[in-house]
Amino acid sequence: MTSETIFEAFVKQIQQATIAEWLGVSFGVLQVWFSRQNKSINYIFGIIGILISVYVLFHAKLYAEILLHLYYLIMSIYGWIYWKYSRDVATPITHCEPKEWWIVGGICAVGFLLFYFGLVHLTDSDVPLWDSAVSCTAWAGMWLLAKRKIENWILLNISNLMAIPLLIHKGLFLYSGLTLFLFVMAFSGYFNWRRIIREERYAIQ
Repeated sequence: MTSETIFEAFVKQIQQATIAEWLGVSFGVLQVWFSRQNKSINYIFGIIGILISVYVLFHAKLYAEILLHLYYLIMSIYGWIYWKYSRDVATPITHCEPKEWWIVGGICAVGFLLFYFGLVHLTDSDVPLWDSAVSCTAWAGMWLLAKRKIENWILLNISNLMAIPLLIHKGLFLYSGLTLFLFVMAFSGYFNWRRIIREERYAIQ
């Protein structure tokens, strides 16, 4: 597929996009924007965007992606509660500790196996390895985001980097455009959170 063909297909996809697709993408953009700003309201926009995207994916018969979005929904609800009500003060942004990296590794390994065998045996997916890799790294990234660990941006961008060509391969050009935006925002979000960590350290000193 040439770059010109991809561009033409992308334009056609935008023209044919439904209102639900546009709403799902728009709420996804708002979720990442507020997440970058370290605002807990990001989860409200994320939850709405996920519910709309599940509706879109159901009608597109992309059932494996629905399962991933349902995981996003659970983690978003958990993250919102954790950010808002787990303590009297806002949970600070921190780096991953060694034990948390073990959890990340476990999420990636178990998630990959579950998705791969599920896609192979329960669906007609033609990209089970690729799809599973995207999903398991996204699982780990969402868990880190809920814990307000700065490394969440790294895991999410690994997932985004793999997801962009996957979505193009599946013809979901509007969502591939959203994922490209998420990639850029996550890159920016990492450095913004790093700045916040430095400012909090200086404030304590």
